Amino acid sequence: MPPENTIPESKSLTKKEVDANLWTRREFFGFAGWGAFLSAIGVGLLSFLRMLYPRVLFEPSAIFKAGPISDYVVGEVSEKYKEEQRVWIVREEDRLYAIQAICTHLGCTPRWLSLENKFKCPCHGSGFTKDGINFEGPAPRPLERLKVTLDEEQNLVVDKSKQFLWEKNQWDDPDAFVKT
Repeated sequence: MPPENTIPESKSLTKKEVDANLWTRREFFGFAGWGAFLSAIGVGLLSFLRMLYPRVLFEPSAIFKAGPISDYVVGEVSEKYKEEQRVWIVREEDRLYAIQAICTHLGCTPRWLSLENKFKCPCHGSGFTKDGINFEGPAPRPLERLKVTLDEEQNLVVDKSKQFLWEKNQWDDPDAFVKT
């Protein structure tokens, strides 16, 4: 019996034993190299094909028709477009304007409380007057007004892509309201 701390002698392999082995180290790394190269080419080709079909998000038009002025009662806030467009339409005696229904604090949708004659944000308690001025809560500025025009058929057209800010004295801009 050989001593425990000695290394056994290596025996030389015969040609038959070498041929019986599936791959030699050189063959294995050769195949692995080609596999990595072809995988890189495949990933590059898939990336190129993906670039040909870009990801496109559909966003509805920022412009929508809100009907004739006669649909809106003087002195009231219309919530007709609050859910689908996030817009309130307010009609006063001499003008009609649209307010964006997005709180200027963190973007929640405030509620119109007709009995209290104010907009109240349910998230953090910001309060806004009927014309959109902030008077309570953490909202840093008034609500934004939107561009309002009349089309050829005298229907109200609201453009949400153009906002008017109170702090920049833009609420008196001719596009910020429609005279009734």
